[in-house]
Amino acid sequence: MEPSSGRLPGLEATRPHMEPRATCSAAAPLVERQFRVLVGVTGSVAALKLPLLVSRLLDIPGLEVAVVTTERAKHFYSPQDVPVTLYSDADEWETCVIRAWDRSKPLLFCPAMNTAMWEHPITEQQVGQLKAFGYVEIPCVAKKLVCGDQGLGAMAEVGTIVDKVKEVLSQHGGFQQN
Repeated sequence: MEPSSGRLPGLEATRPHMEPRATCSAAAPLVERQFRVLVGVTGSVAALKLPLLVSRLLDIPGLEVAVVTTERAKHFYSPQDVPVTLYSDADEWETCVIRAWDRSKPLLFCPAMNTAMWEHPITEQQVGQLKAFGYVEIPCVAKKLVCGDQGLGAMAEVGTIVDKVKEVLSQHGGFQQN
């Protein structure tokens, strides 16, 4: 859902921990899933939106969803409220997932941070690098943040993210939007 804190884990990745799958009729495969979406979430307050985001993604026919989460992200949501498999680890190894990503497949990222962090020149460089790789930014929005800042830095709204996922999927493999 957002860029990592910038800490790169070592190459000796530890074994991921799978959370038990919650029961939810939306997660039941009524049609054969045609697309797989992996949602990455780090320890930002924006992780509060994870259960709603996953639920809305599961409403898209033909979509299979899994989540890669850091332990710190779990402070902002209850794993029982996420109706898909969660892969988690004490280390922030999401950057390893991104480095191993098949670049012929779309990767969308949703920055989320406080305004001071968003306005820092390093953030502009990091976002620019991700875009240079061909990754798709779903821009953050301006609002009053939980930390009290007023300005850019809030993660895009769930509806905006879901709409962008549908748009990108429609460009890959003949996905039909409803």
